[in-house]
Amino acid sequence: MGISETLAKAFANAGVAGGVAITGNRAGQTMIHAFGQRDLASGAAMAEDSIFQIASMTKAITSVAALQLVEQGKLSLDAPIGDLLPDLAHCEVITGFAEDGAVQTRPATAPITLKHLLTHTSGLGYDFMSADMLRARGPDGPPAFGTKAGLISPLLFDPGTRWEYGISTDWAGQAVEAASGQRLDAYVAEHITGPLGMTDTSFFPDDAKRARSASLYMRSPEGLAPMPLEIGGGEAAEFVSGGGGLYSTAPDYLRFCRMVLNGGTLDGARILSPESMTLLTTNQIGTIRAGACETTMPMMSPAHDVMPGVHTGYTLGFITNPVTGPDGRAPGSLAWAGLANCYYWIDPASDATGILLTQLLPFADTGVLAAFSALERSVYGLD
Repeated sequence: MGISETLAKAFANAGVAGGVAITGNRAGQTMIHAFGQRDLASGAAMAEDSIFQIASMTKAITSVAALQLVEQGKLSLDAPIGDLLPDLAHCEVITGFAEDGAVQTRPATAPITLKHLLTHTSGLGYDFMSADMLRARGPDGPPAFGTKAGLISPLLFDPGTRWEYGISTDWAGQAVEAASGQRLDAYVAEHITGPLGMTDTSFFPDDAKRARSASLYMRSPEGLAPMPLEIGGGEAAEFVSGGGGLYSTAPDYLRFCRMVLNGGTLDGARILSPESMTLLTTNQIGTIRAGACETTMPMMSPAHDVMPGVHTGYTLGFITNPVTGPDGRAPGSLAWAGLANCYYWIDPASDATGILLTQLLPFADTGVLAAFSALERSVYGLD
């Protein structure tokens, strides 16, 4: 069965409105397949250039922005980030909760650094994943989505001692702004997406781009229900979300992945130095294991593990596997995902990359994951 037939079958079984799958290598795009509808109400067909909320696929791009500023001496990976961002200067670690529910804390034993933020070892989590972080918010619950108050939280552990997925990359985006003097969206457009020719990638899409955007849905017992959520907070947000605010297309994000495959360059544009690329593409957390996530809000994301049974590491932008993955990716491959069931991997050893974009909640949908597995296995000739 060819890759088109394999994907068509997997997509038909996934039970989603629609999506786009794309693959490529250092030289260019090797396959693209749009399936289903981008909007069920209008019946508009999904197109290869449909725009998606890529959510946490934003994180790797923010990491690249931070590393560019490290190269320029405007940021340091190892200096206390609180010197630049005062809200992170005197962090407290949660030790427990009083009988009345009040959070109990102690001073952190080490300062948070940019490296901690980029590797998710800062001690900061997500309210929708960490029970202790959510409980520490108190009886009023978490602040409104996209507010700066949502970035202020006691730590779950001392910086550098564990891995916990969360708001760390949003803080890294704040560091980019403070060090560069530019708002994050302007910086990314000038120094990353612009040079890479990612013309459909932005934090705040205009009306023409929104007209091409795929609608977001929530899976429910009754079927797919419209979910009018802007994951990064949209225009009303109080900060530009370096952790999840970008909109993009499959062909655009492929250009970013191909830049990584090409060692920091694409079509003559040098985005990162070889030294920075080493940091971006190799494990930076030692023996700490990355990739296991809990949940407090299953309607957003269930508890899940990116690669169960594998001692996955984390670079300054991606999860990385030390052994061959179950669907073919080589050791040292890089990957991550976006909340609305968007997934990608980058395999430098095999010169391969693939992306699957949908717009569906909750995350880690079994149907979409099966389609992503089929995409990957087709690339490696395993089916």
